[in-house]
This record gives sequence, C-alpha cells and structure tokens, in this order.
Amino acid sequence: MHGLVIRNTGYSYTVKSDAGEVFDCKVKGNFRIRGIRTTNPVAIGDKVTFLPQEVDANIEQARQGLIVELDDRKNYIIRKSTNLSKQSHIIAANIDRCFLIVTIQQPETPLQFIDRFLASAEAYSVPVTLIFNKIDLIDETWKDYLDGVINLYETIGYPCHRISAKTGEGVEELKALLQGKTTLLSGNSGVGKSTLINVLFPHLHLRTNEISDAYNTGKHTTTFSEMYEVGADGYIIDTPGIKGFGTFDMKKEEVSHYFKEIFHFSADCRFNNCTHTHEPHCAVIEAVERHDIAESRYNSYLSMLDDEKEDKYRPAY
Repeated sequence: MHGLVIRNTGYSYTVKSDAGEVFDCKVKGNFRIRGIRTTNPVAIGDKVTFLPQEVDANIEQARQGLIVELDDRKNYIIRKSTNLSKQSHIIAANIDRCFLIVTIQQPETPLQFIDRFLASAEAYSVPVTLIFNKIDLIDETWKDYLDGVINLYETIGYPCHRISAKTGEGVEELKALLQGKTTLLSGNSGVGKSTLINVLFPHLHLRTNEISDAYNTGKHTTTFSEMYEVGADGYIIDTPGIKGFGTFDMKKEEVSHYFKEIFHFSADCRFNNCTHTHEPHCAVIEAVERHDIAESRYNSYLSMLDDEKEDKYRPAY
C-alpha cells in the first residue's frame, strides 16, 4: 500500500493511506543502512510504501504496518542533530513552503537563527515566508526595530507578515495563504506557534504553554511532529520548537550561495574562489561597508563558515 506520513513519535510513524485509512507503522529493519545519514530515515510529509501487518483480532489496537520503501522527495528541511553531531535530522519533507514564526519580544528570535534557517531552506529549495507574531506586545521602543527587520528581509526577497494570534490581526490573511498548500510551521520555542494554529484552526485543540518568566524563553509544547489536513487539499505541519539550528553538509564554498544578496554581489569579486572574508577587491566586503549587505547577515554567513571548521551545533542564543 501507498500513503503519506502524517505523524512521527520518534519510535513509530502514522501513515494515512491513499484510501484514507490510518496505520501505525514501523520502519523495516534494514531501512537505515541505505546511506541515509539522518536520525530519522522517514520524516513527516514523506510518501511511502508500506505493508499492512496481521494483528490479533481479540486485541483492540490500531492497524499496523511496516514501511518498506520511501518515494523520492521533492525537497526537505534538514538540520544538524543536537545529540549526534555527525548526523542530521529531517524536519519535514515534500513541502510547498515554510512559515517561519518569529517574535521581536517575549522571546526575541535571534537574527542569526533566522538567517541559518533561511540558508538551509535555500539549500533544499524550500520557499520561506517570515511570520512576525505577537506584534500586540511590541512597545514603542521596539517598533522601529521591527520595521527595520521586516524591511531587511523583504528587500532580500522574503515575504513578511505581521500578525497577532491574541488580537487576530493578520490571521485571516494568513489562513487564506494556507489553502491548497503543504506548509511547514517552524520557529524557536515560545513564539506562539501552537497558539497561532489554534486560532487558525480551533478544531485542532493543540496544547499551549506559557513563556518562562525566568529566562523569557519558550517551553516546548509540541512534542512530536504532526501533519494536519486543513481545508481543501491543504496541510500544515506542526513541529517541536527549535532552540538552535545547526547546518549540515554545506561545503564552505557553497554557503554564500544560500544568502541571496551575498551571492548577487559575489559575481563582481576579483577572484572566482573568493571566500568573502579577507580577499582584496571582494565585492561582498565592499557591499557590507556600503551597507548594501546588512552586517547581521554577513555575520551570520561568517558563523556558518565556522560551523564546518568547528563541527559543532550552533545554539540560537
């Protein structure tokens, strides 16, 4: 049988068959040795072939299955595993786009986290829209910063939306964008992702949590990744909050390709193998000095170059 992976508990996968039946599936034992260097060989959004399993008719339990084959993926979002630095973790596969939920206050999403996520999405051909949530909490001293951040990313080419899950501002516009698409919702812990989903689709009743007063950071609410059907042919993928984003399998010479504006200016560098760190007549460094490239973006680029050298997981804070 053929189906779609709609939930991952870490130990098993919920698969919805093409006929609409739901199966609780395991992965075939030798599946992990096919050159897949990930902590999760099967991810939310994967399309798979599975074999239904016989169960004891006297025991009330869900239909069981065994995943034996994985379809080719259109794309996916991947990051370095926090526990196994030599391996990666696939957040979701076969997605039309990602909504990265960020907040300016309570908690503040670091720009470096945003840049790392965007670069990884560029590497794996996933369009990203930035969703600035909790705008109702932003005081006067932070409004100019919010405007500046949005201007930065819109100028680069990333759509941005201001919303408030609490007041409902911008929510209906966002809901319309979700129709007919498979959309991954991701972000740091505490940005209000689960609350936003509940406002968009109240029937889902997702569990929410409060921000930690001691550290002004989020507590994990979503425990497992799960895909929900919304509207006609639309899906949203809810994932646990991410506290850091370690990039994986990016060669040093490729990192600049995933920063749109850096790649644009690099065409004018004197040397075709320019690393944009120290070389003379580097068009990227000159663009930073002219403020045509934001210093925050350039610093994020430099930090990703260090990833390969230091081989470590980068926290968001």
